[in-house]
Amino acid sequence: MDLLENSRATLRWNAVAWAAIALFGATQTVLVMHAEGMHHAWGALYLTLLLSWLPWAAATPFVLALGERFRIERPHVATIAVHLAACLAIDVAGAAWIALLERLLDPWMTAPGGAPFLALWIDHLSNNILQSLFLYGAVLAAGYIVRSRRRLAQQQVDAVLMREALTRAQLEALRRQIEPHFLFNALNSAVVLMREGRSEAAVDTLVALSGVLRQLIENSPRQEVALGEELQFLAQYLAIQKTRFADRLQVEIDVPDALLDARVPCLVLQPLIENAIRHGIAARAGAGCVRLTASCADTHLHLSVYNDGPALAQATAPQGVGIANVRTRLQHLYGDAFAFDLRDAPPRGVEAALSLPYRT
Repeated sequence: MDLLENSRATLRWNAVAWAAIALFGATQTVLVMHAEGMHHAWGALYLTLLLSWLPWAAATPFVLALGERFRIERPHVATIAVHLAACLAIDVAGAAWIALLERLLDPWMTAPGGAPFLALWIDHLSNNILQSLFLYGAVLAAGYIVRSRRRLAQQQVDAVLMREALTRAQLEALRRQIEPHFLFNALNSAVVLMREGRSEAAVDTLVALSGVLRQLIENSPRQEVALGEELQFLAQYLAIQKTRFADRLQVEIDVPDALLDARVPCLVLQPLIENAIRHGIAARAGAGCVRLTASCADTHLHLSVYNDGPALAQATAPQGVGIANVRTRLQHLYGDAFAFDLRDAPPRGVEAALSLPYRT
């Protein structure tokens, strides 16, 4: 389809260019000759001058095709010979065409019978050879410029596509880091429950885990999902964590319905919630709260995951794969158009604050 469109565009530009050249050349010649007091059949002369460019208009696609096949940017003897032969052929045909027009239209108002066709043909053939060489070279140069521009444009498109493909591959690799990390933690939770003798809770954990796996498979081709879908996945993950922590884990989610269609990176909230549970709940014996809130302001979606556990300086475990993964994925997806901060939230607790471009 692109090749067909390019061919049609080339033909259109060819027709427009040669029509403009013919009109300008014919008009200029007639006006100059008229100003010098010459007397000719002006209508016939103007028509002859216009039609004299037809061979070049017809030959231009052929010249461009030859230029594509025998590139002037890689000249050698065969290339030069082919183009000289083509130029000579066009000059011969053009001279014959002009001689025929002059025989038929007699623009110069010559004596009855006029000059013989052969004499006219030879005269134009010898007089127009330099002009033909110039025109042929101009057509080749125009073809070279167009090819170079198209090649540059295609290279730019290819570079963009390559960068996008690389980014997608990097994002997919980063997301694949999350999935085994999450699965390991979920299975470890089931093992802990079984060792504690809570077999029913372990079974509930594995059932919830199967739902999580199903959603992971369904979302695997996508880098972004609706916030509502992310919350559904999060609910299944929290079901696993509540089975493990029971009443020790209190979860509050405050997300307006109007924001459920906002696009967010797939699996962006789970690592933040996991980090909050790990440092805010698992690290202490008592109950704790994890709160997720969402709002929209200044064309950005603001997400916050808060836990009321110890401050960052008091954390007993280092940040895991999830937090570093989130930062890297956000950088790939949004460049400099995001903000992510993990900070203390006085008087007590830690907040993971995330700001993304709002889009649906």
